[in-house]
This record gives sequence, C-alpha cells and structure tokens, in this order.
Amino acid sequence: MASQKYSVNQHLIETLMAWVKSGEIAIPEIQRPFVWDATQVRDLLDSLYQGYPVGYIIVWKNPDVQLKDGSLSGGKKILIDGQQRITALSAALVGNEVINKEYRKVRIRIAFNPKEERFEVSNPAIVRDKSWIPDIAPIMQGEIGLLKLVRQYTEANSEMDEDHLERVLTQLIGITKKQIGMIELAAELDIEMVTEIFIRINREGVTLSQADFAMSKIAANEIYGGNLLRKAIDYFCHLAVAPEFYFFIKENDPEFTATDFFKKMEWLRNENEDLYDPTYSDMLRVAFVAHFARGKLGDLVGLLSGRDFVTRTYKDEIAEQSFARLKDGVMAFMKENHFKRFLMILKSAGFVDSSQLQNRQGPLNFAYALYLKLRRDDYPADKIEHYVRRWFVLSILTGRYSGPLETLFEKDIRSIDQGDFGAFLVNIEAAELSDTFWNVGLVQAMNTSSSNHPAYKAFLAAQVKNNHRGFLSRNITVRSMLEHRGDVHHIFPKNYLQREFGLKRSEYNQIANYVYTQQEINIAVSNQAPGQYLAKVIEQCATNQPVYGGIVDLDDLKYNFEENAVPIALLDNPELSYGQFLTERRRLIAHQLQSYYFSL
Repeated sequence: MASQKYSVNQHLIETLMAWVKSGEIAIPEIQRPFVWDATQVRDLLDSLYQGYPVGYIIVWKNPDVQLKDGSLSGGKKILIDGQQRITALSAALVGNEVINKEYRKVRIRIAFNPKEERFEVSNPAIVRDKSWIPDIAPIMQGEIGLLKLVRQYTEANSEMDEDHLERVLTQLIGITKKQIGMIELAAELDIEMVTEIFIRINREGVTLSQADFAMSKIAANEIYGGNLLRKAIDYFCHLAVAPEFYFFIKENDPEFTATDFFKKMEWLRNENEDLYDPTYSDMLRVAFVAHFARGKLGDLVGLLSGRDFVTRTYKDEIAEQSFARLKDGVMAFMKENHFKRFLMILKSAGFVDSSQLQNRQGPLNFAYALYLKLRRDDYPADKIEHYVRRWFVLSILTGRYSGPLETLFEKDIRSIDQGDFGAFLVNIEAAELSDTFWNVGLVQAMNTSSSNHPAYKAFLAAQVKNNHRGFLSRNITVRSMLEHRGDVHHIFPKNYLQREFGLKRSEYNQIANYVYTQQEINIAVSNQAPGQYLAKVIEQCATNQPVYGGIVDLDDLKYNFEENAVPIALLDNPELSYGQFLTERRRLIAHQLQSYYFSL
C-alpha cells in the first residue's frame, strides 16, 4: 500500500500570516519577484470578502535534521506554489512591501468603500474621497478599533447607517478568519515525486524546474546564509542582463552590499557583454557540476537538506558542508577573472556573437563548469583553454547535450573527475569524431533548412577564427558582419529557385545555400542565377571594375570561395545543378569544420 504523500488542511489566513512572520513558512524576500498587478490583489480580497474559494497553496516540509548533539531540528515549510497569493495577502492585510518585477520595493494599498462594499487600488482621488477607506491594512492589523472606525466614518458620511456600517466592517475584518487550503507535501519525498505531485495538482498546469526547488531550499535556510546566497544568484543573473540594476542594489539593500557576494559581482555594473547571460538555473547547474562533481539538481536539493544518501537520514553537518561548497561554487562562477576568461575562450574559438549560441545552454554550462573544475584541479592555463575550446565545439557538433541534460552532465563529470581530462578527451574524440563522422555523418546532418543548426553555427565560428571574409567581399569579414548584425543570404537566390524550379522554402533555405554577404552585394545580385552574376564577377576581375563586391583578382576570388566553402565548380560550370552544388558544399563545410576543430 502506497504511503500518504501529502496532507490537506484548512488554515485561517491570520494563522498563515503569523507563520510567514515567524518564518514557519519560508517565503524568501526575492524567491520570485511579485508579478501580480495591484488589480489582482484587489480581486483576491474581493473573492475572500464574498466568500469565494481562492485555491490551495502547496508547501513542502523540510525534513527534521539531526544536529551534532544528536537532537532534531524541525524543518520549515517551504512555499512552492501560492507565493503570489500569500505575498498579496501580506501586502494588503499586513502592509508589507513587495519586490516588483523591476526588483523595486513597492507598497500596494487596497482601498474599501463600505457603502458599495467594493475594493479598489488606492489612488489620490480615492484618498480625497471620504466615502473610501484608502488603506485597509491598519484596520486589519487592529491599529484602529471598530467602534472608533465606525464613529469616524459616519462623521464624514452622515447618511451611512451605523448598524449597517458595523456589519460591513466586521465582514471586512473577518477576512483574516477566512480559510485557505494548504497541501503539505511529506518531508521524505524525493524531488522527482514532489515535481510529479506539483504538476498533477497545480490547476494552472505551471511546472517548476528542479532549479526552482533548489532555490527555494537555499533561500529557506538562514542558518548557513542561504537567504543571502539566494540573493547573490538572483542579483548576479539580473545584473548580467541589466547592469544599471547595480545602483538599485546599492541604494536599497545595504545588508547585501556589505557582503563578499556583492564585491564579487560589482564588476558587472560596467559590463554589456551578452554572449553568455546565465539564468539562476544555469548558475546553479554550473556551480553544482564544478564543485560537487554531480549533475542532478535533485541531489543538490537533498544535500542542502542534509541528506545522507547512504543511511537515508538527514544530518546538519551535511547541510552545512553543502551550503559551504555551493557558496564556493557560486563565488567562483561570479569571479570577474573566471567569467571573462571563459568568454575569451569562447571568442578565441570564433563564437563572438550571442546569435551563434542560441539554444546552446547545455554546452555553454558544461564548458564553464569544466573551466572552473580544471582551474580547481590546477591544470595549466594553456591546457585549460585548449580543453575547454575543444570540448565546447565537440559538444555542439555532436549534439552531446541534446538529450536528458542532467543524466549526461552526471555521466561526463563523474568520468572527468576520475582521471586526467586530456586522456578522457582523446578517448571521446576517437569514439565520436571518426572519419565516418566528418565525411558522412556531419555531411548528412547538414541536409536541413535550420539556420540555427549547430554545424552551421560552428562553421561561422570557424570562419571567424580563420578571419575569413564574407562571400564576394574584398575586406569585410564574417566576424564584422556577425558583430554588426549582418544578414544571411543565398548563393542560389531563393526567388530564382522558386521561379525556375518551383522549390519550396525547406528546399531553397538549405544551410548549404547560406552565406554571410554584404547587403549591397546581395541587393546587386538580386534574383539572378549563380552562373549569371558570377560571370560578371569573373569579368570584373579582368576589367578591374567591381560590380559585385570589391574583388578584382581571379586568384583572390577563388580564395574567397575557399573561405566560404563554396565549390570552385560554380565558377567553372554555370550549369552546375542546385542539387550537385548542395552536395559538394556540405562536403566542403564538413572538411573546413574538421580542420577548424583540430586547430583549436
């Protein structure tokens, strides 16, 4: 018989508010910014006033942890669903400030009109209108007695019947006596089970990632500084995208600005690089892989709770050690020298623009974790750069992290942790980068129209690394066009392929038909057949009068074809079919990628 996985109880709102205030229910200050607008807070209060149900909140009880003296410490309840409702109630009924989507502290004041028994978001007009109580929080907190309130209101609104007013205000104050259902998940449940239960009972179908659960666990532990660690992760990720957020932290969070965390991230205030903008999930995963040599965030949740995976008990010393290690991992992640050197490695491999790294978070995260781990293991700097470059490109070309990410991370980091990385890399290359991969597998994989295909993005990186020029360009490089948001164009113009052969989008938008070309060249080429516009390019090499780009030397033109892996046959054979061209260009791109990889 399956054990009970959760309990369901009804609790008074005033009880929940007391638990929040005492910390029995952990709602970290910035567990998530408050995303409701003020009208949603108003509607929640109206539903409670009218006696309508407002749904359940879900908490996950932290396990009781064995302390060093042998005693047990009772675990808090971590709020994993319902934060917006609980935060809304604490804002409207208690008067607490909330952190909004811009990470600014704001006060939400809800007004009440006893005559109309209506709630509204307070505004200057309401404050001036004597028929409104502009802020209900002081009343709900008992700062003004009911009799005094009735007297004051009727003095300002003589037409209001005192008995009716008393009944209305009693109903208003009675909101705190209304009940909200609370589903409490058992402490012994593992994270996979908690995730499954959450999905099944969450009425909105919202899913939480394991990183969400880990962040909740971190923030709920103030003994080992989890609340500040949580802030550090959130703040760093926000600063990486919005450097101006630095001044908000400086002005509004003096407690945090006094920490070493803040000193480690101050450099971001002048940083506008967007090559790698990590989320809190990325940051957690990298720190965990690098400093714990594990890949499954569910294990991190267990370790932060003090789980002994052998005895299946919870021990305080394990929680303490895990928080210390995670803090070290986060600090290493944030360190300016580490972060910038990692970006330098990416750029040295030819990845200079964020467009080359779209949907590459798996390879990016593991590469940064690998960088941090190799540094911790005292590998020479040149070896680290060489290994990280190769591993990152290998991961992209082979789609290494396109499957179940945590399982793959776990497998790789465990293998890497057991011996010399150089020997491990040689074995992986032998197994996955055979001649068959370069000459057959990679060539076949490029039969696609996706401009985000990893082989195409890696090809652009190869062109950047080799300082190659754009197609038919005399001086402008692919790097320059990437950095200045240049355009991808077609060697066989799409309008030409549609007009002459009736090809569909998936056929003319083949990645083997893509090149980076200056816009003015593309405009001049228009929808001409390759044989037509290339004949004029050959002619301009004879006349020294450029029409398409600035190349006026035939040898330089042929070299430009090599730079762009374009078949020379296209110059010599105007009748080369589109199908023959695609086959040959895929082979040339694969060959260039092979040379590029082994040059890293």
